[in-house]
Amino acid sequence: MKNIQEKRLLLGIDLGTSACKAAVFDEDGTVLAQSAQPYPVYYPRPGWAEQDPEEWWEAICLGIREVLSVEGVRPENICGIGVDGQSWSAIPVDWQGKVLARTPIWMDTRARDICTRVKEEIGEDRIFRTAGNDFLPGYSTPKMLWFKEEHPEIFEKTWKFLQSNSYIVWKLTGVMSQDLSQGYGIHFFDMEHLCYDEALAEELGLFVDLMPPLYPCDRVVGTVEKEAARLTGLREGTPVVAGGLDAACGTLGAGVYRAGETQEQGGQAGGMSICMERAAAHKKLILSPHVVPGKWLLQGGSVGGGGALKWFRQEFGPDFTFDELTREAEQIPPGAEGVIFLPYMAGERSPIWDPDAKGVFYGLSFNKTRGHMIRAVLEGVAFSLEHNLRTAGEAGVQAGALNAMGGASNSRLWTQIKADVTGKTIRVPASDTATTLGAALLAGTGCGIYKDYEEAVNRTIAITRIQEPDEANHRIYRRYMELYLELYEDLKGTFSKYKL
Repeated sequence: MKNIQEKRLLLGIDLGTSACKAAVFDEDGTVLAQSAQPYPVYYPRPGWAEQDPEEWWEAICLGIREVLSVEGVRPENICGIGVDGQSWSAIPVDWQGKVLARTPIWMDTRARDICTRVKEEIGEDRIFRTAGNDFLPGYSTPKMLWFKEEHPEIFEKTWKFLQSNSYIVWKLTGVMSQDLSQGYGIHFFDMEHLCYDEALAEELGLFVDLMPPLYPCDRVVGTVEKEAARLTGLREGTPVVAGGLDAACGTLGAGVYRAGETQEQGGQAGGMSICMERAAAHKKLILSPHVVPGKWLLQGGSVGGGGALKWFRQEFGPDFTFDELTREAEQIPPGAEGVIFLPYMAGERSPIWDPDAKGVFYGLSFNKTRGHMIRAVLEGVAFSLEHNLRTAGEAGVQAGALNAMGGASNSRLWTQIKADVTGKTIRVPASDTATTLGAALLAGTGCGIYKDYEEAVNRTIAITRIQEPDEANHRIYRRYMELYLELYEDLKGTFSKYKL
């Protein structure tokens, strides 16, 4: 058995919405050190949500230094670095890489009017045929157009627009890159052929040269430069791969790399990613290349996830742990005796794409308890997952068993509810660090530690438990699922009419 100081190590960096996480793994996927460093989201106007990339970098430097301070984790043993990041950034940088403005992040909707106009002028079908995604304000392209129209002085100075992970790769290596998995945020990225479409870029009023060169996610794009080594404590010359989308890295880190396998997201937000061998699109879902070469992901990204329960605890049970709250929910039968929760706590993404949608409790009465409401929150998030899975079925894409990731997967009750609502077997991998592990596996494969992704997954990921759906509960939930869908249809006109 190798001494820890002799082992080859991998560093995974996850650039999330609320914090960056850094984790060091050995070749077998064991976490040797990890750190989380927070940073703020700025909300300067209604519908705006932005972050400062320089604050990301400061947090990452702190996080890397922290993991390198752990006994036995030596910079010279780190063989490769992978970086994943949140989706749909549009970071304007000049030719020296200087950030010219905060980036609008994935939940920002400032470009709504631009999207309406562009779809009318160019035609949403024309864009969808190339991009495989609808032209919506959260994506990167409308944000680029917003800079062009609202801040031409910034746009004129912009050398490249970077994604979140590509900005960190730039800070580490001095190389500007665009990984394939994050290409889905750019509507002149050809989803099937994995290249830029120059003609569509020009129709949109943009140009391909605004984007860095495209790289496979596991391609080594550069090595840690002297200044980055000084700031982070990393060894100068350490290889860095292009990295990828956080959801895609999390999918890999949950063990999903073959067609038909599905990841279920149980983090702050909810959702799912179905692995495919073809670029099968649906206008109400999200299509991206997987970080695994030759595969694509049909994704559903919902606002309601662990964040919905976190909100409930904060407001209605701050003195209770999550386990204590879910024990209350466990006493309530499936369907919460008619209490339904719409988990649209910040509008909703797929499959309804309604920024005006609101969170709703339906069915409250004097005989309902906090336990009913907690159960409804857990079930509402599961209903949103099922809504996305049903929508994928409309595109001819069927999910098999679901590999769960995120903090919610630690709850046996919540996992069982999701199994019962969807009728799917749910498998829970051992690691709570699926996203940083996925980024590390990209680095390990790109640097030759693993010969392929089959070896990478088999060596590092183990399933700790399997939860099968209860058929009787599934029948109950099918009826409540129809009520869940009907409630939104009945309320969506009210949501858009009264934007309170």
